[in-house]
Formats: sequence, structure tokens, C-alpha cells
Amino acid sequence: MDTMMDRVDLVIVGGGPAGMSAAVAAYESGVKNLLILERDSHLGGILQQCIHNGFGLHRFGEELTGPEYAWRYEKLVHDYNIPYLTDTMVLDITPDRVVTATNSERGVFTIAAKAVILAMGCRERPRGALNIAGSRPAGIYSAGTAQKYVNLKGYMPGKNVVILGSGDIGLIMARRMTLEGAKVHAVCELMPYSGGLARNIEQCLHDFGIPLRLSHTVVEIHGRERLEGVTIARVDERRRPIAETREYIPCDTLLLSVGLIPENELSKTAGVPLDRVTNGALVDQDRQTEVEGIFACGNVLHVHDLVDFVSEEAEIAGRSAAAYIQGQSAEALDIPLSVDGRVRYTVPQRITQKKDVTVFFRVADVYRNVTLKVLDGDRVVLKKKKPKMAPGEMESVTLKPEQLAGAAGLRFELEVG
Repeated sequence: MDTMMDRVDLVIVGGGPAGMSAAVAAYESGVKNLLILERDSHLGGILQQCIHNGFGLHRFGEELTGPEYAWRYEKLVHDYNIPYLTDTMVLDITPDRVVTATNSERGVFTIAAKAVILAMGCRERPRGALNIAGSRPAGIYSAGTAQKYVNLKGYMPGKNVVILGSGDIGLIMARRMTLEGAKVHAVCELMPYSGGLARNIEQCLHDFGIPLRLSHTVVEIHGRERLEGVTIARVDERRRPIAETREYIPCDTLLLSVGLIPENELSKTAGVPLDRVTNGALVDQDRQTEVEGIFACGNVLHVHDLVDFVSEEAEIAGRSAAAYIQGQSAEALDIPLSVDGRVRYTVPQRITQKKDVTVFFRVADVYRNVTLKVLDGDRVVLKKKKPKMAPGEMESVTLKPEQLAGAAGLRFELEVG
């Protein structure tokens, strides 16, 4: 390697489930000169603190804990002798794929890559984004931070808990805190439906008698040094608190599970255009962004409900990056995908090659007796009926090359009833 600038075929930014899956897929596709960069001290990403089971049912046909699932891929990284650097922070990525990183051993260094895969994951939306009245006492945590304290550090954040937001992390932490002896008084959700998986609502709330308060939010925080309680209220159809429904709940802990945001600061430095709905990159079916040679996968692209799907998507990115490096390509197309609002977004947002393409999408509300239509103008390319679609569950359809032939653009529309 050049002592001034390292040169590799492929750099993967992030050593979580997406980064490791992408690296393994690229290696198996013939790219041996690659490097994973991970800012934590270990590979595995967020799975290290997810000690509950339920991972791997789709991927491996068995229930695994988060660390067990991560180890399946970490073992492949070791078996293939794929190089990786931990405790390494990536500072910058340029549009021509020069990566600047730093660690305690090498200081600041640069790597020129033929392709880059972005796999930085996502972060939790903070309290500051919620504008809740009250002071800033101790006892307010994001659900993921509380999970890290309990599962990795052995610390209990508190004993009397209210959870705001019914995303999967919040639901899982409702059960976890209960199992550790805390009393979870309520899970409050602003929307009239839960943002989590149906199985988590059953297993984490109903099985433990924890109330789910839909169309409710926290309107005030009480306490100066330590949280003493919260006031919750029902919200109307415009999500405004209804004053006469205010209710005080004494508690010493408030956990926030109010959404995840893809970690795309590095994507922006590389000039990668982002989707305004997903907050992730705009990509084609290969997960290549609109900056040539830069790919994205996993939760940095769009927030997934299952890590199994993260791995599947990362494999697409890994194989596609390998094909790009090796100069392989299929018949070129240019088909933009659009949505009607009931379908919130699709991934990919554009189809650029004539081959089988699986399109993932989420809906904006809970809809029953629905028909998804994929339209090319007035031509119905595909129809799919389902009894129910909900925002917490990722949906997908697969389009065949013959369905793509001659299409100028595809629109995803949802008929209800």
C-alpha cells in the first residue's frame, strides 16, 4: 500500500449487521481487497446490546439473540480473513470515493477506494425534537440508551417507568424493564396505531399487562433534579393535546422511543442526494446512490423492522459493488418510481437495469382490504391484494424484466376497500 494514501477496491463504512453482510457478499463475489471501518470497539453494531431473541427467523430459520445473530456474520468475516479496523471514525467521504478516517493508532489517514458501501445505521430521535414542556431532570433516556445501560452495563435507569412512543425498541424495553423489576405504567403513542411489529405488541405489552395508550402523548415533564412524574393527554385527529384529558403519572424514568433517523452526515459530505421521506439515500435496485460507485444499505438507507431484511439488502449492495468494481452490468433502463401518499416511499426509487427487482415500501396509515397497483401510465403492471397493511410492517413486491419492458415510470398506488 501507498504510505501516503491506502488503496483498496472496496471500503465498507460500518461494521454492524449491514456492513458485515455487505462485506461477506462482496468477498464471495470475488472482491478480496476490501476493508471494514467501524467506530465502536467491536463489530456487531447495535445487535451487541439486543440480548432478546427473535432475530434470524427469516435468515437462519431459528430464533437467535442479537449477539448470536451478529456472531454468525462476524465468524464469516474472520473465516474469510476480511480486514477491519475498529475504534476508527470516518470523518469524510468525497464524491470520488476518497475516505478520510482516524484512530488512535494511525492518527488521520486516507483511503482511495474503487467503491464505497455506506452502512452507518441510524440513531434515535432526541428529546429536543419533541418540544415537551418542563425542565431537564435526570431520568429521561432514549430507549436505546436505556437498553445499553441495562443489557451491557448492568445499570437500572429507574423503577417507575413511562415510555413515549411504541416503536420496536420502546416495546422491547417495556418488557425488559418489567423483567428487571421495574413498573411500566404506560406506553404512550401519539398516532392512533403502534409503530412496532404486531408480535412485539403481543409479547412485550399484552403478555405483561402493560397498557398501550394510543393517540396519547407526554405534554409536561415534572421534577427538577430527578424526574418526579409526567402529564399525558389524549390528542385529537390533528395530534393536538386535548386539555380536559390531562392525566398525571408519577414516575422516575421516561424512555423515548419516538423514531429513528438514518446516520447520513457522511453521505452528505459525499454529495449523495437523500430521499425527503426516508432520510436515506436515493438508490437504484443495486443500492447504488446517485453518486457513482457509492452504495448504501441497512438502516442508513431506510429503517427496517427486521435485521434479517437488513442482511438481505446488504448482500444486494455487496454483490452490486463487486459487479461495479469488476465492470459487470445488465441491460440499462431508467425507470423512476413514484408513490401516491398512501404508499409513503419505495426502495429503490429508480430502476436502472433490466432484471428481477424487489421493491420495498411502507404505507402511511393502517389500511384494511387493500389493493396495491403498480402502474405505468394507465397500464397495470402488477396488482397485489392484502387484508391489512400497516406502517410498522415493511411490504414488498417483485417486478420481472418483462413487466419493466417499455416502462417510462412506475407509480405505486393503494386502493382501500
